[in-house]
Amino acid sequence: MKGVSVRQTGSFFLGSSLVDGDECPYYNLTQSFSKEGRLTKVKSIFTSKLLWMSVVSTVTIAFISIVVFHSTKTSVQVSANGEKELVRTHADTVAELLNELNIETGDHDELSHSLSDSVEYGMDIEYNQAKAVQVADGESTREVYTTASTVGELMKEEGIDMKDHDELSHKSSASVENDMTISIDRAFQVTVKDGTQKEKVWTTASTVDELLKEESISLDGDDRLKPKATASLDPSTPVTITRVERVVKTKEEEMEYPTVTKQDGNLLEGKEKVVSAGSPGIVEREYQITKINGKIEHRVIVGETVKKESQDRVVAVGTKEPKRQTAVAAATTTNNSSSASSSSASSSASSSSASRTLQMEATAYTADCAGCSGITATGVNLNANPNKKVVAVDPSVIPLGSRVWVEGYGTAVAADTGGAINGNRIDLHVPNKGEAFSFGRRSVEVKILD
Repeated sequence: MKGVSVRQTGSFFLGSSLVDGDECPYYNLTQSFSKEGRLTKVKSIFTSKLLWMSVVSTVTIAFISIVVFHSTKTSVQVSANGEKELVRTHADTVAELLNELNIETGDHDELSHSLSDSVEYGMDIEYNQAKAVQVADGESTREVYTTASTVGELMKEEGIDMKDHDELSHKSSASVENDMTISIDRAFQVTVKDGTQKEKVWTTASTVDELLKEESISLDGDDRLKPKATASLDPSTPVTITRVERVVKTKEEEMEYPTVTKQDGNLLEGKEKVVSAGSPGIVEREYQITKINGKIEHRVIVGETVKKESQDRVVAVGTKEPKRQTAVAAATTTNNSSSASSSSASSSASSSSASRTLQMEATAYTADCAGCSGITATGVNLNANPNKKVVAVDPSVIPLGSRVWVEGYGTAVAADTGGAINGNRIDLHVPNKGEAFSFGRRSVEVKILD
């Protein structure tokens, strides 16, 4: 066969000629390449084995180291702000342990152990971080740092005493939070005068209005408050409420009738005769009454309706002069003349006395009657002198300031007038309405004393 044929003996043919391997350079080169490849391959395998052995050894050593590292850790229980955790550590001191746990302690924090204490197996370390709290006690405010868990614990920790009526902004069981503000309102006593009632109350209110709301005290439109609602409360200043009540009442009353005098020439001078007795009318009056703390302060007539007209009382006044006796002749003896003179003087005195005595229609009134001010026409204060004997008269009949004697009443001063007091009418002042009603209306004898 033509071409190159390689035999297992290492010889080969070139063309048709046999060539010995030792003599052929190509053969020797091939042989050389084959040996070097095998050597390289062996070296590569050996190197790989060494590398794997090194890796395995390193991993094994690392694993053993880790196992040994962890097996030599100390077990410690750490409670941080109430949260418990079991920690294994190589830290030598408490400070190192806290540093491992990223816990930074402050001056006001609470720590169960000293930072320099050695860490020991089974140690229980407690750490509580302090919170900053603003405490506003009355008018003063201060900042405190605390590890208390509730407001009640903080109050006890700071020695803050609460009285029965003081008010706390939070419940004692409320949790303490960082940067929270706790307010304490201190109670004090204030005197409250409400109408006729007076009492002392405890309050934490800062203004009068707040106090009224606390005590559920309401004001009506006419009530008066002192000091004003927006005023600040002061323990030394009482709060005064004046209750003002205005009511309208209707009442039927007698309407006084006037007395009309008529001259009568048939009656002797100084004599009177009732021609018509007269009768009172009836008027319905509407009063607006103002009460201060339940007592009537004043009342005003705001309307009236006449239900029945009054009838005038008519009195005839005598104008007839009495007949005069003729003087006795000069022949009359001295004794008779003296007797006549004495009789004439007596008659004159009698006539003078009769002219100062009147028969009058009398009624009675009080200082607080409807439309009355309590001050007479001459300035006498009947409110201040309820028992003073004063009569109202017609000045054309009895001059004001005159001293008079009234039958059934006694001696009095004519110091007042009245719209219905005309002619022989006289009105007698009495202390109260009961006496005025019981006196009624009657005919009395009146003597003008001076």
